[in-house]
Amino acid sequence: MFTGLVNSIGKVSSVVRIAEGYKITIHDSTIAKEVKVDDSVSINGACQTVVSFTDTTFTVQAVKTTLEKTNFQNLKTNTYVNLELALRLSDRLGGHLVQGHVNGTGKILGWSQSGKNYELNFSISKDLMKYVVKEGSITLNGVSLTVSDLDLDKCCGKVSIIPHTWDNTVFRYSQHGDILNIEVDILAKYVENLLFHGGKSDKYVKETSQSKVTEEWLKSQGFWN
Repeated sequence: MFTGLVNSIGKVSSVVRIAEGYKITIHDSTIAKEVKVDDSVSINGACQTVVSFTDTTFTVQAVKTTLEKTNFQNLKTNTYVNLELALRLSDRLGGHLVQGHVNGTGKILGWSQSGKNYELNFSISKDLMKYVVKEGSITLNGVSLTVSDLDLDKCCGKVSIIPHTWDNTVFRYSQHGDILNIEVDILAKYVENLLFHGGKSDKYVKETSQSKVTEEWLKSQGFWN
């Protein structure tokens, strides 16, 4: 489990294709000194297991499923990545609960500035859009951010990035068209499951199960703008 507060920016030292996927080595002396084999590290928001390490690097093995669901397939030598160590139970939860299970990818649609802050416009797939709400939490490349605006029809959103986040994450290296790893708030998925499948005793519940809670009902209760 993670918080979405990036500990460090690492640099990809090597990407080696193996039968199971990619073996990726990251150079970051701070993180490398903290980890041991079998530890979990969030790399651009994807939870990965350390398989080896040195004083200045650590190596993970990204399996096929990870490559299909993340921007790892675009990683190259000297690419910068956001890094976060796994959350300790005694730590403060400064961001939000982040599993490191990337749900899909989006794309940077553009940047703009608002005072000293940067505003990032990004696309998101329709199947993930339903889990995102204005002023709710979302994780982009492993960074916990608050959604400042949404366009449901165009399947895109906007987040504001403060100077500290800009200076301490890979966003400052990002460009228009770059692919983002996206993890939606896990609470939204639990709510969906309870609404559609709550109280069902059958182990195999059809996806077509209908909830009595509709968009119209939510609007009538003030949950939808």
